[in-house]
Amino acid sequence: MNIQEYISSGIVESYVLGLAGEGERAEFEQLCLQYPELVEARTAFEETLEKFALANTIVLPENLRYRFLEAIDSSPSINQSSKVITMENSQKPVRRTNWLAVAAVILLIGCAYFAYQFYSQSEELKKTNKELQSRLDSTDNILNQIVAEQKVFKDSNVTVVNMVGTQIAPRSSANVYWDSASSSVYLVVKNMPKLPSDQQYQLWALIDGKPKDLGVFDAEQEKLILKMNNTQKAEAFAITIEKKGGNPSPTLEKMQSMGKMRQ
Repeated sequence: MNIQEYISSGIVESYVLGLAGEGERAEFEQLCLQYPELVEARTAFEETLEKFALANTIVLPENLRYRFLEAIDSSPSINQSSKVITMENSQKPVRRTNWLAVAAVILLIGCAYFAYQFYSQSEELKKTNKELQSRLDSTDNILNQIVAEQKVFKDSNVTVVNMVGTQIAPRSSANVYWDSASSSVYLVVKNMPKLPSDQQYQLWALIDGKPKDLGVFDAEQEKLILKMNNTQKAEAFAITIEKKGGNPSPTLEKMQSMGKMRQ
């Protein structure tokens, strides 16, 4: 058996994502006992999934709890033991101070100060809540997308196309999952170097020898599985480097990887 061809067939991703059938899983596990490089490929993909999960974990800001504690500690306290001693001179008229009014003014100033403090904290909490909600929504969307895409991958109409690197980019690799019934195209990027900010990768479908644009993507994206443009026909798939936003036709001298449909 050519173990590298077996690894490139997409079985590693299917096994780890739980998409492989019982026979495929049994065969995969048996081959893992014979080929260390298969175990390494499985471990590498599992680490990629773990990094993906950690990158999307929602973490509550650490300073949030401390701000609550500071707000509680800063509350004013009343000294029950304090006394006011009044001294009067019988020879001079006594000037009495309205301490109740003074206390009322001090209390008003204190209330205004703490109201401002709590208002500022409330606005910050609202902002933090919006950020957390946004990340929750983003995570839900990603999970829903993965669930939907798993259903697609289990369809018998889905064909896995292994894309290998060209002479100018021998290490570049990716897998295309093409559903010939729905025309859906999904891309799993395995190894694509990060590009300058003014460039992007572009996926193409070759139909009757002519290229069809299937969309652009970046090497480092949040989504592990990329949904590309649909195509009803395809003889092969290719990835090139183009300017940001893509080109109407591929730059052949910058082709990074290519994969043909199985006959």
